[in-house]
Amino acid sequence: MTSSSSDTPAQAPDFEQALAALEQQVHRLESGDLPLEEALKAFETGVQLTRQCQQALDSAEQKVRLLLARADGSVDSQPFTPREDA
Repeated sequence: MTSSSSDTPAQAPDFEQALAALEQQVHRLESGDLPLEEALKAFETGVQLTRQCQQALDSAEQKVRLLLARADGSVDSQPFTPREDA
C-alpha cells in the first residue's frame, strides 16, 4: 500500500505554499498600512507559518540523513557549498 501524497498531513500546506503565504504576510506587515489588530493577526499567522516551514525543513533533513546513512550506522555527510553560477 503506497501513496505518493500521503507523506504529509492532508490539512497542512506543503513547504512552498507555506513559504509563499509567509512572504505575503511579511509584505503586509512591512507595508505599515495595517491597523494594529490586523497587524497582530498577520504576525500570529506568520509565526504559525514559520513553524510549519521549520517542521517541513526538519522533516526533509531527517529524510536526507536517512538516505545518507551507511550500513554500519555512520553518516556520509559533506558540507554544502553552493555553486557560484546559481
